[in-house]
Amino acid sequence: MDDFKKFMSNYGGMIIGIIVAILLLLTKFYELIIAIILILVCGYAGFYIQHNKDSVKDRLKNFIDRL
Repeated sequence: MDDFKKFMSNYGGMIIGIIVAILLLLTKFYELIIAIILILVCGYAGFYIQHNKDSVKDRLKNFIDRL
């Protein structure tokens, strides 16, 4: 019994994570999560570009010149 408690204290989080990942894959819920993350990342990128136009323009120009 002591070995089981030690095992669960070391690997319990990993086991729960694997079970959650399997459930997400089986229900295709991961597509919704990916879509929400993509929406948030694009929204943040738009916000950043809007408020730092000059900095972004300079970085983009330098990147294009290197190509």
